Parts: sequence; structure tokens; C-alpha cells
Amino acid sequence: MARRLADRLGFHLLDSGALYRLTALAAQKQAINLDSPQVAAVAEALNVRFDSDGAAYLDEVCVDLMLRTEQTGALASHIAARPDVRAALLARQRAFAQAPGLVADGRDMGTVVFPNAAAKIFLDASAEIRADRRYKQLIGNGLSANLAALIEEIRARDDRDRNRAIAPLVPAPDALVIDSTHLTIEAVEALMMDFIHAQGVV
Repeated sequence: MARRLADRLGFHLLDSGALYRLTALAAQKQAINLDSPQVAAVAEALNVRFDSDGAAYLDEVCVDLMLRTEQTGALASHIAARPDVRAALLARQRAFAQAPGLVADGRDMGTVVFPNAAAKIFLDASAEIRADRRYKQLIGNGLSANLAALIEEIRARDDRDRNRAIAPLVPAPDALVIDSTHLTIEAVEALMMDFIHAQGVV
């Protein structure tokens, strides 16, 4: 959804979750325990780039498919609870804010990373619907997936992220909250664009 919105607006895109996933992959690659203080140093020194299609490269190797697995997502959620890792990635995320504009996708974008953003949107859906969408995405990318396991992993990640001490998963007070459980992607996009126009962003 974030890429769709960025393309429509002609804005840059930040997938903040990808940075946490890349940090987890880089730490694993270096055989660093994810509970080690060294993970923050890995985050600071992350050698990563995104191509024009959004594919992620770690140390100049495309890791896009590996990045999108549920296993990597669980590892990212684990390190995202750490204040030192979040601090290491904060400036890096804010550096994405360049003209003509930025669509920032992430669980603390409107509360921590860009608290003064012109338009904040908190997109939600039931765990079952998100798991089904994720299942179809993974299968479409040629990856194996188990729907029941995805539902449990999403619920566990939500619980972890909502209850972490630093930057918990909550909507910003001034955010538009959209429950997309029973909405099409086109309907969600229309709601977002109406809000963005109302906020005077474009």
C-alpha cells in the first residue's frame, strides 16, 4: 500500500521494517547473537541500498526474497524492541525525508520517527486478513507459507510490538485510523488520498 501511495504521489518511499529486517540478516550473516550489544553497531554500519523497484541489497547482494520471509520478520520484531537498535536506525530513517516528499511505512513512523508529519495514517486489519494477504504474497513470490502459522506469528508480533517499552505500536493521536479488514485496496487508497488532500499535503 505504501509503494502504491508513493508512486501515485511521486514521493520517495521508506520501508522502515526493511531496515530492521536487514539489520537482523546482517547480524546473522556475521554470526552475532541478536541479544548482543553488537547488533546496534551492525545497524549503524549497515551497507544497504534499495533499487528503483524497491529491491533491497545487503553488501551489494540482493536479499529481497529472504527479507520478506516470516522468519526474518520475527527476528526483526525481536531486535526492534531494543532501544539501542532503534536509536541507531533513527537518523537513517529521517534521512529519507527529501523533496518532493516521503511516504514512510512503519509501526512508529507517526509517533517517533516523523512526529511532525503532515499526514499520518494508521492502517490496520484483523490478524486473519493480514495473514491471508501475506500468504498470497509469499506464495506469489514462490516462497512456501503456512496460513495457520502466519496468523499466530502476526498475533505474536503484534503483542510484542504493542507491549514493548520503546516506541510501542499505537496510532498517533492525530492519525487517520483505517481498518482495512473488509475494504479493497482501491477503497483504502481512496480514503488515504482524501485525507492527504484534506491535510493539504498535495
